[in-house]
Amino acid sequence: MNEFLPGVFTWPQFSERHGYDFNGWLVRDAAGNVCIDPVEPTDAVLADLVREGVARILITNRNHFRAAARVKEATAARIAAHPADSGFIRKNGVPVDDALWAGQHVGPFTVVAAPGKSPGEIALYWAERRILVVGDACVGKPPGALALLPEKVIDDLPTLRHSLRRLARLDFEALLLGDGAPLATGGRQALSALVGGFEGETT
Repeated sequence: MNEFLPGVFTWPQFSERHGYDFNGWLVRDAAGNVCIDPVEPTDAVLADLVREGVARILITNRNHFRAAARVKEATAARIAAHPADSGFIRKNGVPVDDALWAGQHVGPFTVVAAPGKSPGEIALYWAERRILVVGDACVGKPPGALALLPEKVIDDLPTLRHSLRRLARLDFEALLLGDGAPLATGGRQALSALVGGFEGETT
């Protein structure tokens, strides 16, 4: 794993289909470390996760169950997702132990609703450190900028755009992304640039 920010670690899994990395995240927290959208780990990364310890695995949207079951098996962590997306996750053989609701506090994060790509999409906001974690609401492509996923995989584009406009109002600097290149700095500016390009959308 690489330390992206102090106490915030990441490991990649390159997607040939998409042409960019999928990212798993581990955030140290005194109450129990939080793993977010874990991608398939190498044996070395899995050993790191076991050594660090994982209390909770947070899944930001229905498609990011990824390697959650493997990490749970190795660490005994509890898996949490929004109920609107949990059924899909369970159908893919991944147990969901807990629900994530907007406004809930999990570790250092506040859960923020971000529906549109899927109905249960959430983001995670760490106000004190000005960090925002986003799953599929947008992707880091090209590096340093943001884009949406193809419209064919988005359930409700107007709702997604509205969600991103709300996220852009938060005070954050670092943007940790499930897909594509994350931003240690300039995250809010990049998101503002993305939403500034939406046409015909009211706030």
